[in-house]
Amino acid sequence: MSMKPYTILSMCALALASCGGNGNKGTDTTKVATEDTSKAATLNAPAQNMEYCFLRTEGTSNQDTTAVHLIINANKVTGEMKWLPKEKDARKGTLEGTISGNDIKAVWTFMQEGAKDTIAVAFQLSAQQLGQRPFKVTKDGRQETDGAAGYTIIYKLDNCSAFKAAAKPAL
Repeated sequence: MSMKPYTILSMCALALASCGGNGNKGTDTTKVATEDTSKAATLNAPAQNMEYCFLRTEGTSNQDTTAVHLIINANKVTGEMKWLPKEKDARKGTLEGTISGNDIKAVWTFMQEGAKDTIAVAFQLSAQQLGQRPFKVTKDGRQETDGAAGYTIIYKLDNCSAFKAAAKPAL
């Protein structure tokens, strides 16, 4: 089992503090625990003013692809999202929204079958992956984000290959 360096340092600090011969009868372990938690949160937090790309494949033989490209600038988020199923009409469009902590709320404006549409999307961003709340179908047959669901659709960090391929000019 491998332990993170800051966890080991925190444990050593606690051990030294509890043995301390400095005359203090009590030791405040809250400060050490708070610092450890803060370091862990910082390591998992997404960097601000960054560009991220994520990819998800699913279906039999992983033939259906969804790609998400996010550009974060302070608390604003812009980007693109492409849903590319193998034998269905694709959805390709732009994302625009905000980020608060790790939570992104955005509107996806896309084209599908020649028609323009929008849907609110909810993501949770970490340094290595992107989680999305799934869609549910409303009574009128439209899709909307299921606010009661968890971030169960997981995208893996990517090198923006799905967006670089589309940006190359035709020869």
